[in-house]
Amino acid sequence: MICALLLGREGSAGFPGKNMAPVLGRPLAAWPMQAALDAATVDRVYLSTDSASLKAIAVELGVRVIERPAHLATAGALGEDAFAHGYQVIREDLAREGAVVELMVLLFANAATIAPGTIDEGVRVLRERPEVDSAVTVSRYNMWSPLRARRIGDDGLLQPFVPFETFGDPATLNCDRDSQGDVWFADMGASIVRPRCLEHLDDGLLPQKWMGRRIHPLRQWGGLDVDYEWQLPQVEFWLRAHGRQGADE
Repeated sequence: MICALLLGREGSAGFPGKNMAPVLGRPLAAWPMQAALDAATVDRVYLSTDSASLKAIAVELGVRVIERPAHLATAGALGEDAFAHGYQVIREDLAREGAVVELMVLLFANAATIAPGTIDEGVRVLRERPEVDSAVTVSRYNMWSPLRARRIGDDGLLQPFVPFETFGDPATLNCDRDSQGDVWFADMGASIVRPRCLEHLDDGLLPQKWMGRRIHPLRQWGGLDVDYEWQLPQVEFWLRAHGRQGADE
């Protein structure tokens, strides 16, 4: 059985209430839930949360709720541990029915830039390529190349975040945003993973260890997880561009 597991918690310091922020007439968190429900390959959708508001959305949509333990709902808790906990609950749930987990579709309540067809594509890839650990949505952001990244030093001035020598001879580098080739970021839209990735988190690559080590890119554009209110218009643009209709349309 293929199960989707979405994470969302009550607290958010940077953007309070972000998971319930209105996006095209619906709460932000309703969009990834609906994408999973609309995916042809997903058999069951779960939400792991401590939020009464998110639970209400889940119940309305027919999504099953997993009570997220308090220690996994703090600002310092890692998403990978919440995913692992949710997976264990789902595995035990299915075992009582005589079923097993084939694949897990991992989602976030604040990441609405995911289409049902992309989830289905990730499932297809993993079924066709048993050597691959996961299929993950990625977006190209060449303007955020690590070559351009800076940190503020102790002197208050900008310094390279990564030593330029990491990229080769500094004399060959330039300001062209495309000079280092395409830069792909895991945009948190969806991670379709094999159970072994969640059973052996320490074997996975940083920073998202739930993806395992052999990661297939599901290429899209403009994907992101919302951490600031000013990102909401980009999400609305993306949803409209992908034909995802809101309650007010």
